[in-house]
Amino acid sequence: MKAPGFRNLDLNLLRVFDEVMTERNLTRAARNLSMTQPAVSNALSRLRDTVGDQLVTRSGYGIEPTPRALSLWPAVADALRQLEATFGPGDFTAAQARQTFVLAMADATAASLMPGLVKIIERDSPGVSMRVLPLLTRDPRKLLDEGQIDLAVGFFPSVLADLAAQAQSSGMAPFAHQRLYDGEYVCVMRAGHPLGRGTLTLQRYCEARHLLVSFSGRPFGLVDEALASRGRERRVVLTVNQFFTAGRVVSASDLLTVLPRHFVKVTGMASDLKLRELPFEVPPVHVDALWHHRQAQRADHAWLRLAVAAAANEAFGPPGE
Repeated sequence: MKAPGFRNLDLNLLRVFDEVMTERNLTRAARNLSMTQPAVSNALSRLRDTVGDQLVTRSGYGIEPTPRALSLWPAVADALRQLEATFGPGDFTAAQARQTFVLAMADATAASLMPGLVKIIERDSPGVSMRVLPLLTRDPRKLLDEGQIDLAVGFFPSVLADLAAQAQSSGMAPFAHQRLYDGEYVCVMRAGHPLGRGTLTLQRYCEARHLLVSFSGRPFGLVDEALASRGRERRVVLTVNQFFTAGRVVSASDLLTVLPRHFVKVTGMASDLKLRELPFEVPPVHVDALWHHRQAQRADHAWLRLAVAAAANEAFGPPGE
């Protein structure tokens, strides 16, 4: 059933709606659209009459979408992006671009990729800006679907397995991905730690006190899963959501943590830390770029993906098979 007034729907109202949903703030949305705030409010009022819903309500310094607005936004955003790709310029000229891309990644990933990515921007596209948000989940599909980010970079094993299953059952999946680099986790402790000498056995490892890096705050991670499969567990006394914080705490305490091997080199704390192989196997770390399929045909997004891949290749070399 069509919404009231659908035949007379003004496409510009959807552009306003999309920007308001992206920014969650009328003032910023008006600035991005080169409109006045009253004009944005008026457009929302007209769209409310069309769809028969309040759409947004004021909340603090921003706005709060209604459930109806949240359900409409993915389809509206997808349709607008397809129209942009269809009617917009066919080529993306990096040297002339004036765009902002939003990426989500962990601090360890950003510390390794962003220096190379900044070099690419400065050399090829000085008008482009990047916003890097902290990755707080192992499943960023909701952020991509809602248009809050353009690209997620991280270790997403369950997401990739789910996408492979969807592709096998239906022949397609709503998200695409690209392997950027491979890494491994190592045990990290302060230089001079008693466990830095002798054999680091599974028993000695489990008897130590540990710091866990967890993006979501859940006190159970990949290492704990590996230990549980062997009928063992460790004592986690501190959980943080950044690898850099973990390195700083461990360098000044007797706690052990697990970090990506490559990250230690770029922390500036390498001389304060001791790396040891874990006394048990954990899955390898495959870091991927993940994006929504609606972005796949956009020339600007293709440039972004190539730039991120080039930065990863510079930092790590080609990913393994």
